[in-house]
Amino acid sequence: MPLGQRSGDKSDSRYCGVEVLDFPAGEGLPAVLNHSLASAFDFILAPLVDPNYRPAPGAVLPVSASDLVLGPSQWSNHVVGKISEWIDLDAEDERLRLDSELTLKQEIAWASHVSLQACVIPAPRRSFCGNYARVVNQILQGLTNMNLWLRLPLEKSEPMDGDLDKIKNNNHTLQSEIADSWELWNSFRLLCDHSSQLCVALDISGTLPSMNSLGRWFGEPVRAAILQTNAFLTNARGYPCLSKRHQRLLTGLFNHSVQAIISGRSNHNVFPASEGVLSGDEGNAEDSYVRHALAPYLEYIAYLYQKMDPLPEQERFEINYRDFLQSPLQPLMDNLEAQTYETFEKDVVKYTQYRRAVAKALVDRVADDAVSTTRTVLMVVGAGRGPLVRASLQAAEETGRKLKVYAVEKNPNAVITLHSLIKLEGWESLVTVISSDMRCWDAPEKADILVSELLGSFGDNELSPECLDGAQRFLKPDGISIPSSYTSFIQPITASKLHDDIKAHKDIAHFETAYVVKLHRIATLAPPQQVFTFTHPNFSPNASNQRYTKLQFEMLPDMGSCLVHGFAGYFDSVLYKDVHLGIEPNTATPNMFSWFPIFFPLRKPIYVPEGSPIEVHFWRCCAPTKVWYEWAVTTPTPSPIHNSNGRSYWVGL
Repeated sequence: MPLGQRSGDKSDSRYCGVEVLDFPAGEGLPAVLNHSLASAFDFILAPLVDPNYRPAPGAVLPVSASDLVLGPSQWSNHVVGKISEWIDLDAEDERLRLDSELTLKQEIAWASHVSLQACVIPAPRRSFCGNYARVVNQILQGLTNMNLWLRLPLEKSEPMDGDLDKIKNNNHTLQSEIADSWELWNSFRLLCDHSSQLCVALDISGTLPSMNSLGRWFGEPVRAAILQTNAFLTNARGYPCLSKRHQRLLTGLFNHSVQAIISGRSNHNVFPASEGVLSGDEGNAEDSYVRHALAPYLEYIAYLYQKMDPLPEQERFEINYRDFLQSPLQPLMDNLEAQTYETFEKDVVKYTQYRRAVAKALVDRVADDAVSTTRTVLMVVGAGRGPLVRASLQAAEETGRKLKVYAVEKNPNAVITLHSLIKLEGWESLVTVISSDMRCWDAPEKADILVSELLGSFGDNELSPECLDGAQRFLKPDGISIPSSYTSFIQPITASKLHDDIKAHKDIAHFETAYVVKLHRIATLAPPQQVFTFTHPNFSPNASNQRYTKLQFEMLPDMGSCLVHGFAGYFDSVLYKDVHLGIEPNTATPNMFSWFPIFFPLRKPIYVPEGSPIEVHFWRCCAPTKVWYEWAVTTPTPSPIHNSNGRSYWVGL
């Protein structure tokens, strides 16, 4: 059964499995599965053949049982297959290598036949795993509904001499000879061409790398965390528990939809005397059962899961958008739909910030002794269905200032709703509705304050600079623009899922498009840095909205090497003086949901060796009918310049 109920969480992290190391005498797969399910495990990680069997020279390991021993739903929902660990596809011994290839293909074919959702394949025995990856890649091309999980140790290790791996004491997991298991994973997935069906199962033992090193895995397709019993400590009552570092890691994995699997021999015999009987009299052998030896470990994992904070309301609202790629809005070319307006209008925090900014501007604009004689002219450009009009009038009421509002909106459908709102609220004497593009309208008078909400996820990516440049001609020389400035930010990220989703389109254009996305299964590799800044009003005669910048990111310390799939983009905006709003992680406005980050992908992910920086160039380019971005990496290895001349992605003027 699931580990527990956590509000809003419907991910696979609710389920916990157990690894079957061997089958007890006289018991087969059905008995072991039933015992595990009765002990509250959700599935088993089980060998597809007898783990104790070893093939004779030249023989192929046979499949051990009929597919009829379990029902189709049991195979599919409660069994993850475990491929034989003796296989060595990069062995110098040709007979062993050929037997390993035949056995691997046979076991995967059997797993596919019984409709397993996943199979765990053993870690490569050597760092040079080209033949192993070749065979796995061949298999992946023939799979449809099954994933392969490459089992890798998550621990500090030193490079070893010799070719054979050491075997851990408490399980049969093979320790790779490479010092960093992420390096081994990266080599293997590159050889398999980033297949979306190749995932990771991390073996977690008692030692862990640095937290920055661990953080890389949050951007990788990790499906399972195999917790070895030797990773557990013993608390004062004799029960198993995990160190604080292990707890933080497991909580992070749970938050990234990773499920736990418990493996190893029990080191904690803590069964209460009253347990061990299902029903009936204790002397009745038919009604009694032996409690699973690893049940105390499961109970502790369930305890950790259940004590996690429930997902906040905003996260529950956004959960279906996690890692879902969306094309940015084209607000000048397209008219927004009513549903889009309604979503944005629900963002109370955003309009509270605007109200605060307008209130501060009104107080600065009109002294207390001039309140009764001065009426401030405020223009809302891009008024939509009126939320900024409402916020501005609320600010005027709070500060006791008189206000005359022009609401300028180009969408004729939104103008209909805007007129209705004005009439409903009785604002006819206060608000004038203008159905026009702000760049074309000739204002009858100059404005004291210009208010707009034209910002995109990257600040300027919905053409706020171009729109406000056109509108500032009817702003007084000493007039105030809200927002007064905004700055874009980027940071390099690992984002395997986003890369796989873009790659599925099988063209360059989708890799040269910026996407709005609720980032979730990513690893951030360096702190964000500023990209472009725009200030309003800008009355400079030589003003240009074209921009170029070069940024160099130093990777997080102790992280090791990493793979950059692209850049996450954010913005921060100063509305007026100390009132700001934005989504840059370090200064993000809490509980605001109008903007998700933007993602600039790379056509080919860039490998960044440990200690090396990554240097990226960004351009904002302008033409008479469109604006677009171009981007390229030059260090540690050059990438193509993406989106040259806006060939794949642009925003229309």
